[in-house]
Parts: sequence; structure tokens; C-alpha cells
Amino acid sequence: MSLNVQAISKKFNQFTAVEPLSFSIQPGEIVGFLGPNGAGKSTTLKMIAGCLSPDAGSIQLSGIDLQKDEVAYKKMIGYLPESNPLYEDLFVIEYLNFLAGAHTITAPSKRIQEVIAQTGLQSMQHKKIGHLSKGFKQRVGIAAAILHAPKLILLDEPTAGLDPNQLIEIRGLIQSLSADAMILFSSHILQEVSAITDRVLVLHQGKLVANQSIASLTQSSQHNLLVQFQEDITAILESIQLKYNLIAQQDKRTLVIQAKDTVELDQARQYIMALALERGLHIERLQTQAASLEEIFKLLTH
Repeated sequence: MSLNVQAISKKFNQFTAVEPLSFSIQPGEIVGFLGPNGAGKSTTLKMIAGCLSPDAGSIQLSGIDLQKDEVAYKKMIGYLPESNPLYEDLFVIEYLNFLAGAHTITAPSKRIQEVIAQTGLQSMQHKKIGHLSKGFKQRVGIAAAILHAPKLILLDEPTAGLDPNQLIEIRGLIQSLSADAMILFSSHILQEVSAITDRVLVLHQGKLVANQSIASLTQSSQHNLLVQFQEDITAILESIQLKYNLIAQQDKRTLVIQAKDTVELDQARQYIMALALERGLHIERLQTQAASLEEIFKLLTH
């Protein structure tokens, strides 16, 4: 029942958009797709959705190979592109009826009402799509993607441009969908990804640079050293900056040093203690601090 992506790659002329990329997703998982603009996220999602053919590699969903049985594979996919293409002159209920016919859904009226309830579109079902807000258009796009009960839901920037209230509502909707399907969604909002995903895939220049849970990603990046002195340390800041990356000075007594790895972290700790002894300073607090998601993202994609 899983999605298995094996060594897929994509070039456009001489530009390599995606290097050989492999990962898998299990039923019930919500996986976040992170990366800066141009990293290859949308290209990868289009290949998994069957909209673009990979130059190499294979994609299988529940044992069905995309290249060998494209129709059977695509029946199990629900896809919301970043552009969210909708027929804006149609009413919401009319649009979903059209899609139900395309999917040859049995008992379409019942299924449409289930999806409308699931996506919170009850009050909007008899309105034209073109008259809806951005948040409700996103709901219509998600409703269209899940109408045929797919096993894999692909969402490309589903929360882009939403206000805080809409964002919370769409987050709850995405979480509820994982009860019946695997979900892979891309986003630029790190807090959003950390709030709803089980695992993250981080792309940088078409290469997969991380594939792990937010918890393990944060734990493996605990390379910041928080130092608090009793005295004003302005006089020694330059000495520290020449040797280490000073990423924050919270006040005149407290600073945060960023180390590249655990070895440099230990060296920084010893250096600070020796410097304090040399200058007659008193350390109140010296502890490892977990890097923020933003710092981890910058480290992986810089």
C-alpha cells in the first residue's frame, strides 16, 4: 500500500531539475516537502502525479508501476497543483458533479456531500467558484483531489496566501485526510510543516539532503551553545567572533554560539571556559541549545 520512488531524475535541456531521488511513504503518513525556490519540489510532485515523465527511475503505488499501468496508477492519486486550476464559472456543486462523472463514481451525490462536509464547503456549495475567497478555493481544490478517495494525496503549497485563520483550518483538514490516505505536501512555511507532518523531505538544488522526522532533525542539529555570564561581556565579543559564529546576543551578558558539529561544540565550550578564567569572568549558564527550524533549513540549503 506504500508509495515507492526509486532514483527518479529530470532534466530540462542542460539543466538538471532533480537528481536521482529515492524515498517511500507509508499509509497514514503526512510527509512535508521542503526546499527553497527552484529546489525541484514541484517538478518531483508532477512526476509522482504522472504529469511529467521522469528521465530515469520508477514510481510505484500499492505495487502498481506508473510507467507500466498509468491509468490504474492515476486512479489512486489525488493532486492539487500550486496553481489550483478551477472552472471558476461553475458552481461548487456543479464542478464536483462534473468531476464525479469523470471519475465514474458510484452514488455520486452521496460522495459529493461527504466531501463537501469534510472540506467545510456546505455554505458555499451553491456559489460560483470565481466568487469564493482564496481559502475556500483551496478547499474546493482539495475536495476535487479527494473526491475519488485516492490512496495518495499530493498537495503543492496548499496553504500559500492564506490568512492565519484559513491556515489553521486547512491544517486541520490535511491532518484529517491522513486517516484514509498517504499525504505528501510542499510548503515554504516551516512552522506549518512541523505542526502537521510525521516526516520531512528537504530538497536542495534537486538533491535530497534530509529525510527524517522533525524531532530527529532538530535533535541531530543541537550544535548551538548558550552562554550566560554574571558580567557585561561586550569587551570579549570580538575575540569570540574571530573564532566562532556568533548567531545571537540576547543581552550584554548572554550570547549564542553556533558550531558546525559536536567536535566544534566541545571546543567552543572549552574555549569559553578558558576565556572566562583568563578574564576573571563568572559563567552562570553554559548549555547546548537546539537549533531552530529556520537555522536547520538554512544549514541544509545554504
